[in-house]
Amino acid sequence: MPSDTQLTTAARDELLRLARERGIPGRSRMSKDELVAALREHEPDPLHDTDHPAAGRRQISSRVEAFRRLAEARAAGEMVLIPRMLTGNDRRVHVRETVREDHETRIATGDLEARAKFDKLAGSVFHFFRGTNLLFYRDLVGEDARLPTVLALGDVHPGNFGVMPSADNVPVFGVNDFDDAYYAPFTWDLKRGAVGFLLGAAEKSGHGRKKQRAIAERFVRGYVAGIASYASDGREETEQLRLDNAPKLIRELIATTLETGRADWLAGLLDGTRRGFRTDEELVPVSSRREEFQEVVDRFVADNEVPVPERAGAMRVKDVAERHGAGTASLGLTRYYVLIAGVRDDGTDDLLLEFKRARRSALSGLVPPSGYEVDGQADRIRHAQRVHLVSGDVFYGSVDVDGQSFMVRERAPYRDDISLGSLSTGEWKRYAEICGRVLAHTHAMSDETGNVDYDVEPAILDAIGSHDLFVDDVLRYAEEAADRVRRDHAYFTADHALGAFRSVDVVYR
Repeated sequence: MPSDTQLTTAARDELLRLARERGIPGRSRMSKDELVAALREHEPDPLHDTDHPAAGRRQISSRVEAFRRLAEARAAGEMVLIPRMLTGNDRRVHVRETVREDHETRIATGDLEARAKFDKLAGSVFHFFRGTNLLFYRDLVGEDARLPTVLALGDVHPGNFGVMPSADNVPVFGVNDFDDAYYAPFTWDLKRGAVGFLLGAAEKSGHGRKKQRAIAERFVRGYVAGIASYASDGREETEQLRLDNAPKLIRELIATTLETGRADWLAGLLDGTRRGFRTDEELVPVSSRREEFQEVVDRFVADNEVPVPERAGAMRVKDVAERHGAGTASLGLTRYYVLIAGVRDDGTDDLLLEFKRARRSALSGLVPPSGYEVDGQADRIRHAQRVHLVSGDVFYGSVDVDGQSFMVRERAPYRDDISLGSLSTGEWKRYAEICGRVLAHTHAMSDETGNVDYDVEPAILDAIGSHDLFVDDVLRYAEEAADRVRRDHAYFTADHALGAFRSVDVVYR
């Protein structure tokens, strides 16, 4: 427990974090003095306080620092053992420990959605790949240190591209998940993306290895062509994929999202009065928190300098609901839907903001050390969205709720992604190539609105060298990694059936 001096000098966000850990009710509405007083009254249980001398045997096991040291050693050129070299039972135990560590909070609190997530991962290799990002990147620890650094998306796969609202409230197509964005070698996104297209094409469309490779190759070649294009014409700062300029496959997707109007879309979320959210297994209204979230929304607008559009009126909170069952990697993380009154205020033009709890990036501590790192959970996610998208969602930002970091974005009737299972082989290839070029665009923005201080595209082209050799290198890595994911999934499924993910690993000495 911090001393009185530490409490009185701590920032409010730090006090909120401590209050959340102690389970102090009503903390988000407390002043700084009230938080200090409440923390003094709520002495922690020594067995759950990791600062307490009696707590050593209850500390949750963590290998974060060990992997950070491993990344530094490998980046420096040392010959070290990395997880992807493990086989048999050693690999199975590594998978188990990594999944437990990655989900320690959700497991330790007995979160029902965490159990649902593990069931979902056990039922699908592709979902397992999507939901175990930390496992994937621990196999890359410290790799490609000599290559150019970009603001990587961090979780590239065919399901993380889609349609979303732009700053002008029109649908645009691009990368749509920035939860794991981090400054890393450009190849990290390419390797994960290529594996994602291999596994996605196999599971969603039943394609064999030859077609899987052909699809993944189009993704990598789309990226290389995109980087070459931006290196020669420098159009990355103004490029958007919209209904009027997108390739046919994406144009059709955008057009489909426009078929449902806002009023009809909202009708599926609101109750009969259109004054608040309906109640079902996905949405649980918490209307008692309206005033609390009004303060959160006001703070969010001020801290993020949101240019509030006219359609958002006075940013008045009409209702709040907890959102359950959403996501794959993020399933089990706290989400709120916040209904904002529109101009008409009749439930036909309201806005919907999503607040989703942010976590540290899966790449943190695993990438080769660089001077470009940005951490801070939701602040990092906000930074990535603003770098990766040209004139993206004006409501994308970050805010603290109950001492936890949340990212914020607008949900819209035209936020959607492509139906992978409905794609023909030719459409898979076209979609993969488009996604490769979109990824090239996000990387090209790293030196425009990001922190990279040199011309990214020529450096990447120079590092790629022979296009054919580079593509072959990425694909060979991806095929080996995809086979490893399949083996890891078998280990995970067997462990899950034996109850391995009902508890976390703790340190007893």
